[in-house]
Amino acid sequence: MTTTSASSRARAAKVKRELRRAMLLDPGLARLVERLGYPEARARQPGFAALLRVIVSQQLSTGVAAAIWARFEKLCRKPITYRKVLNRDSEQLRQCGLSKQKGEYIHGLARMLADKTLDLEAVAQLDAEAAIAELIKVRGIGLWSAQIYAMFALGHGDIFPAGDLALQVAVQRYARLGERPDATQTAALARKWSPYRSSVALLMWKYYGATTLD
Repeated sequence: MTTTSASSRARAAKVKRELRRAMLLDPGLARLVERLGYPEARARQPGFAALLRVIVSQQLSTGVAAAIWARFEKLCRKPITYRKVLNRDSEQLRQCGLSKQKGEYIHGLARMLADKTLDLEAVAQLDAEAAIAELIKVRGIGLWSAQIYAMFALGHGDIFPAGDLALQVAVQRYARLGERPDATQTAALARKWSPYRSSVALLMWKYYGATTLD
């Protein structure tokens, strides 16, 4: 078994284990898993490329974001480093499908790493709240982006990105609410799933993407 496959199996087992514990807090989750199965464990290697991918994905559908990221990878050739990004101009980034603003965010992040005004290895050692607070200081990284990076790249287990539209819709359907909850309401509804909110978020994203929803 390769290290990668072993790591993937470990992540999948962790999601299942945490969801089973969350089911004790909220039995309704068990019915959802029975219908949909367990969600995939999403994980990315922490670092510059993972944070860039979050920026690329902002306010885009999964398919569009994946297509732009594939072009970006081709442009920069893996592994993607801040030095390679700084050697690509705004027009090259635009041809990948990135907006002018996102291109500025990406170049800005690369410069912060080059100048050592941001240390992603140090951020990885922080607890979830501190890591998110550090990341949102970076131009172009808001709360959602910081939470997504903390979940998927840093592996923090108790994060629920309540500003995510898909999660809001999933929570609305799950809780049978008449209206879609806003970020504050969604966060409040998700508190009952603590300390397993990251795994529950994976399940709610799967629920949102299911073809048949109650």
